Amino acid sequence: MKPKMTKAMMMALFIGVSAIATVACSPEVGSEEWCSDLKEKSKGDWTASEAGDFAKNCVL
Repeated sequence: MKPKMTKAMMMALFIGVSAIATVACSPEVGSEEWCSDLKEKSKGDWTASEAGDFAKNCVL
């Protein structure tokens, strides 16, 4: 008897794969690419963590 994949299991799998794909494609914090990506992003959309990392890695 094969176990059935429930809708909840499929959703959890989709969320997990999406999270991994998103993280894998992001540039490393503090890199030139990360700094330029953040410069293009609206400052109102920055998180407190991004603002601190930007100040440490891109301004100084």
